Amino acid sequence: MNYKDFSIGLTGGIGSGKTLVANVFADLGASVVDADEVARSLTIPGGEGIEPVRKQFGAQFIQQDGAMNRAMMREHVFSNANERLKLEAILHPLIRDVSFRLAEKARGDYVIFVNPLLVELPIWHGMGTRILVVDCPEELQVSRVMKRNNMTAEQVRAIMATQATREKRLAMADDVIEIDKSIEDIFREVGDLHAMYKKMAENISS
Repeated sequence: MNYKDFSIGLTGGIGSGKTLVANVFADLGASVVDADEVARSLTIPGGEGIEPVRKQFGAQFIQQDGAMNRAMMREHVFSNANERLKLEAILHPLIRDVSFRLAEKARGDYVIFVNPLLVELPIWHGMGTRILVVDCPEELQVSRVMKRNNMTAEQVRAIMATQATREKRLAMADDVIEIDKSIEDIFREVGDLHAMYKKMAENISS
């Protein structure tokens, strides 16, 4: 199945539950390409993004082991919109290119591109022939990220402020999974969507 013919763009705000949903799809047979995982691969020691980051931001943002200091960079860019745009200009084209390379090699029933900025940035528009939004109440997002990343509510909300609103995401969605329900209900909804997506992919390829 060629991802250019049929793929899913899965998005949602930070802490919305995208990873949980994507993992269930993967277990059912979809090929998942996660932008956050790709971004991490670009900023580990020897990653394609390290030298451009060093040149743009300085050696202080690179750890002794050669990886980008993610915590330091996060603090830097989310308090300065211009600096965030500089980082995005470096990383996002690389993330896109690597994501497409991974999709070319995928052998699942169809490809799911997981990307938290699918709605926000033009570079990601069109990634996915259908858009699946994982929706989550904002207070639940904040509490989840605070616990997961050991961040303050103010830090989490600063990140959320750079992302699309729930309303904007939902307006672009073809499909929605609301995460504030039982795990059994989430699994059932993902299963129903997987069956629908698989049938769509098969009809396109036949």
